[in-house]
Amino acid sequence: MEFLLEVKDVFAGYIKDLNILQGINFKIHPGEIVAVIGPNGAGKSTLAKTIFGLLTPNKGEITFKGENIVGLKPNEIVQKGMCYVPQISNVFPSLSIDENLEMGAFILKEDIKSSKQRIYTMFPRLAERRSQKAGTLSGGERQMLAMGRALMLDPDLLILDEPSAALSPILVSNVFEQIQKINENGKSIILVEQNAKKALEMAHRGYVLENGRDRFEGKGKDLLDNPKVGELYLGTAHKSKQ
Repeated sequence: MEFLLEVKDVFAGYIKDLNILQGINFKIHPGEIVAVIGPNGAGKSTLAKTIFGLLTPNKGEITFKGENIVGLKPNEIVQKGMCYVPQISNVFPSLSIDENLEMGAFILKEDIKSSKQRIYTMFPRLAERRSQKAGTLSGGERQMLAMGRALMLDPDLLILDEPSAALSPILVSNVFEQIQKINENGKSIILVEQNAKKALEMAHRGYVLENGRDRFEGKGKDLLDNPKVGELYLGTAHKSKQ
């Protein structure tokens, strides 16, 4: 199957000549959830930002739907069918839920009522609070709103950067359930996560980053069962099968 997105030998960083990504290779098929895990400083968020055009690679190629998108600005990448939900500052706190969704559809010229209804159907809790200011929402509700706002444009690929960060266990479960539903509706998802175990359990495939390189790649369940991944990144000791 043809890849929706492919990252080839990419080097990138925040300071010239100081690369955090050291030759990353990454692929995602249409309809997949692909988890990106690894220790702090491994380059997970840097990879997400580079794919979305917030950082320009110093070397390498990124193709989306067969087109090289290196050098394109985020607003140009959005128009090609990709959206990004950052870990922080991902909603407009002074605006209502309804107004936040409208901001997510700012590039659309057609009527957005049907788009909003689609999001409210997907996230009933947001529908119940549509006039409420985003700044008064719980952490889990904010994440739902951030994802809903990105989905207003009906993207082919959604990049989620640490969606479960700082959430309680119950809210983490709720957010992951919503991510699963989004995927079941046909969206490809890049899931950058510190909650490695939960991310790999739901992902079709995963990548383990270390020092800016893709050290391990495989099916989510295979990575969970990999003793080296378990020992180094999941905090689990491998139990040999009897």
